[in-house]
Amino acid sequence: MKNLFITIFSAGLLASISFVSCKQKSKPAAVVLRPSKPYRKAAICCESNIPSRFKLASVDLDIEPGAAKDHKNMVWVKGGDFLMGGDNKQASPDEFPKHKVILNGFWIDVSEVTNAQFSTFVKAAKYVTTAELKPDWEELKKQVPPGTPKPDASVFVPASLVFKPTKGAVELSDYSQWWTWQKGADWKHPHGPASNIKGRENYPVVHISWYDAVAYCKWAGKRLPTEAEWEWAARGGLKNNIYPWGNEPVTTGKTKANIWEGDFPYRNTLKDHFYHAAPIKSFQPNGYGLYDMAGNVWEWCADYYDSRYYSTVTTGSGVREPRGSKVSYDPDEPYAKKRVIRGGSFLCNESYCSGFRVARRMKSTEDSGMEHLGFRCVADN
Repeated sequence: MKNLFITIFSAGLLASISFVSCKQKSKPAAVVLRPSKPYRKAAICCESNIPSRFKLASVDLDIEPGAAKDHKNMVWVKGGDFLMGGDNKQASPDEFPKHKVILNGFWIDVSEVTNAQFSTFVKAAKYVTTAELKPDWEELKKQVPPGTPKPDASVFVPASLVFKPTKGAVELSDYSQWWTWQKGADWKHPHGPASNIKGRENYPVVHISWYDAVAYCKWAGKRLPTEAEWEWAARGGLKNNIYPWGNEPVTTGKTKANIWEGDFPYRNTLKDHFYHAAPIKSFQPNGYGLYDMAGNVWEWCADYYDSRYYSTVTTGSGVREPRGSKVSYDPDEPYAKKRVIRGGSFLCNESYCSGFRVARRMKSTEDSGMEHLGFRCVADN
């Protein structure tokens, strides 16, 4: 008999539920990685595996397009072909097999969508984000194992997850130790209700669910990038390199991205000068002129996450314009429907999480939003 600890996270909902399973034989959702040992395949990530809080009943995205689409603050990325997937020993099983992808050209935002840009959208569309809405248990329980008990009523309030450092070293498999459920935390209050975004207009907007990101894109006349488009853009014209800047380790040489430097989750050396998110364009762009394709905040993609997807599209001639799996499948959390997120965040550390690798795939449920999760848009010609 094995005690399992399920932590329900989404847009900030943190409800710890213990239950007993007599037949559970699969690996835990997270594997602790210690710097003194080789990097393991099933790596825990600062994003980790996060079930949903609830599915919005009103997600028809009835958003009226805003101003005419323009390509201001976007870069045209030429079409071409590349080998998509893992490039080094840190790659996880879902990054293989490495396979040929052929893409048409597209426009992509030079940086993550900012607080200022999102504020304009919210005012024009009178939009309310997922984190500002009360969770619905009837929807939440559809995404957790049958029989899961209802959490305490205190968690069913508009809220979101805020990072909270620990006082010392902790077991990295229990991510509830550094996330706290904060009532009143949302895109306007990134660190909790006492915080605000005054003077942070050029910072990436966070606490954004996939639904929020899609709504913004629709209003702006754009869309979210496919996972393949995101990786092609992140590589910046380099072939089979590990990071947007090449193969030099993130901790070697000059500062390259906003990540966690030191011992996660309690000591950050601040070599990059940022504890939380950084203003856009704080670090050098990649070869396509794109900023923060590694670190700062995670970015939503359009695709469903399916750990088996790469093996289904691998052909000798390559796959053209892949749009992702038609279904969501995460073996660690089979009840939750997830979308791909890419790029890593300011909480990623090389010793246990290589989220800033261009091939690194992570996932979260569509209604999830946290202090280190944002997005950028793409547009067709």
